[in-house]
Amino acid sequence: SGLGSSFMVEMNIKKVLKQLNIDAEVEHSDLSSATPGAADLFVMAKDIAASASVPESQLVVINNIIDINELETQLRAWFAKQ
Repeated sequence: SGLGSSFMVEMNIKKVLKQLNIDAEVEHSDLSSATPGAADLFVMAKDIAASASVPESQLVVINNIIDINELETQLRAWFAKQ
């Protein structure tokens, strides 16, 4: 996923968080910037998640980056565990 697709995911995350009434700062970046201290949560496409150097507890992996329903399901599950 490039920065264009990660920007699209960022916009969808913001949309889902607004629906869930969760206030959070959301940014997109490249994989090399995804380090454990950089954020509380990382949302990544399945194809790049295996290369990430962040703990599973901070990672939401999505199979289809354009499926907003999958994104909502995954984010709901992650926030329910917090």
